[in-house]
Amino acid sequence: MIGYVYGKVLANDDNVVLLQNNGIGFEINCSTAAFSRLMEKREGGVYTYMQVKEDAISLFGFASLEEKKMFLKLISVSGVGAKMGITLLSGMSVKDLALAIATSDVKALSKIKGLGKKTAERIIVELRESVSNVKDDSPLVSAIPMLSSSSDGENAVMALMSLGYNKITATRAVENALTNGAKSVEDIIANALRSLA
Repeated sequence: MIGYVYGKVLANDDNVVLLQNNGIGFEINCSTAAFSRLMEKREGGVYTYMQVKEDAISLFGFASLEEKKMFLKLISVSGVGAKMGITLLSGMSVKDLALAIATSDVKALSKIKGLGKKTAERIIVELRESVSNVKDDSPLVSAIPMLSSSSDGENAVMALMSLGYNKITATRAVENALTNGAKSVEDIIANALRSLA
């Protein structure tokens, strides 16, 4: 199993990079984050996942171990292949993806090209618990806002969503408002709207 490749970029096409290492060129289908990092200096390293099929062997590259871990979770879901996994990671950051899964935001996931509503729902059902159970100090979870148990925060999120904001954006704005000391629902919404303006 090839788990990491470091080298110089010989060629690139879309998000596929030809990375030279010790005279060998590895063709790697990269996430947007990994691709951008390699293009910046025309060299670097990516964590990789090697897919072996009857008719092909493919390498997929990631900017971090957290990104690779999320990819492995995604492809464990029935109906989500490696190409869809890399597409998901290219359409959303790991943190936003984890947040969408943890908050059951089907709408946010469905915005990814090629991902239908049913598959998005399956991803949430199968991964929500594993994403939520990751250790609290993990980068995967550190960005998932945890609303206070008070209903004020939840009501404020619902109010922002009724104004057209998606659940991820609304939840983050409300968390910021609570951090800034907003107390009542009205204060929370007003503070959140200022941060979104």
